[in-house]
Amino acid sequence: METAFTPWTLFVDIGIISILFLVGKLMRVKIKIIQKLFIPPSLLAGFMALGFGPQGLGWLPLSGYTGTYAGILIAFIFGCLPLTSRKSKGDNANIGSMWAYSQCGMLLQWGVGGLLGLLILGNIWDVSPGFGITMPAGYCGGHGTAAAIGQAFGQLGHPEILTLAMTAATFGIVASVIIGLIIVKWGTRKGHTSFLNNYEDLPSELRTGLLPHDRRESMGTSTFSSISIDSLTFNFVIVAVIALGGYGVSRLVTIWLPGLELPVFSCAFVVGILLNKIFSRTGVRDYICPQTVSHLSGSFTDFLVAFGIASIKLSVVVEYIVPLLILLVSGLLVTFIYVMVVARRIMRSHWFEKAIFTWGWYTGTMAMGIALLRVVDPSMKSRCLDNYALAYLFIAPVEIALVTFAPSLFLDGYGIIFSAVCLFAALGVMLTAYMKKWHLNQSDIIP
Repeated sequence: METAFTPWTLFVDIGIISILFLVGKLMRVKIKIIQKLFIPPSLLAGFMALGFGPQGLGWLPLSGYTGTYAGILIAFIFGCLPLTSRKSKGDNANIGSMWAYSQCGMLLQWGVGGLLGLLILGNIWDVSPGFGITMPAGYCGGHGTAAAIGQAFGQLGHPEILTLAMTAATFGIVASVIIGLIIVKWGTRKGHTSFLNNYEDLPSELRTGLLPHDRRESMGTSTFSSISIDSLTFNFVIVAVIALGGYGVSRLVTIWLPGLELPVFSCAFVVGILLNKIFSRTGVRDYICPQTVSHLSGSFTDFLVAFGIASIKLSVVVEYIVPLLILLVSGLLVTFIYVMVVARRIMRSHWFEKAIFTWGWYTGTMAMGIALLRVVDPSMKSRCLDNYALAYLFIAPVEIALVTFAPSLFLDGYGIIFSAVCLFAALGVMLTAYMKKWHLNQSDIIP
């Protein structure tokens, strides 16, 4: 029986997950198969928490609030986003092609997942109208978006969506690594890679995750004297204020408009944008370190992955295992075809490097995309992340809108319209890219 929540409950849960993180990291350093698959310690910690926690063997005294932690952590993660954006150099065409390719792939997943769930799986099995979008929420969005979608559906009376979306995100991370490494090996054999000739030549730090002394970098810049306030504390405080502001806005909207439930993470993102503008005009922005905030976001994401997997209810997964597998495998197939066919036709340069990055992002997380990119482009010469950083400024609002409005639209009977709009929008984005000739190489353009 679940005991009442106290601060010590949180203390014990964090302590247990932290121990599992250390065990997971030790496994990454010592076990070759885990190194070859690039499985992150956060994923290993989550699997151990699921297997040995209350949902599994019951050996670990984790509480039943791990799913709630995931919902809170996603507000912190989205609160970090406006503070980590940096100006990157890049030509408009490369940025445009990256935006079109990335945006189209995201919309394709949402459209296909929504229609597959409503028109096929929903007519065979008794599933929620929003069942199909657990695939894009978990794949393209990762555990963060899965938590957000699950929380929104839970507030609307469909708590099983949280488990299904978290399962999709976990399945996606594993698939992104395994299939991604197969794609890398194929690319090196075919000569598609620009900077990697042999997969076996990968440096050991990519496999173990341990950086040698000459490869270590600073985690950020100190902007305050520690005699007043530690710089890490200040950056964390800013993010916490943004997350709290998002929660406050969400509650106020609910009070003023009782029928409208805005996700806390969406409100936190908006609050972050507004405060970032104020910080820029008042000079406060000069004392916020984007690199430090990025590391904070990474820490929140690690814990979100672990707590998110730990919150998966195995009984729900077993109940929906057949339609869920059909949905997830179909999503992988559609994404694989899109990446391998479209990337080489729209990317102006280094198509394979950009394709493997987006494969990791489409099916796992941004971290997995970067991990796979570092395998084929260790020195980041392809400028993939530079182009993506600017392109994401236009992708983020669309992603926020999808996650914010999808739950209510699907439950109100507008799921087919929503999915169709996603597919038509994807087509429109791709047509825009071709009209702008972003897909042409410089040598193909006649002055």
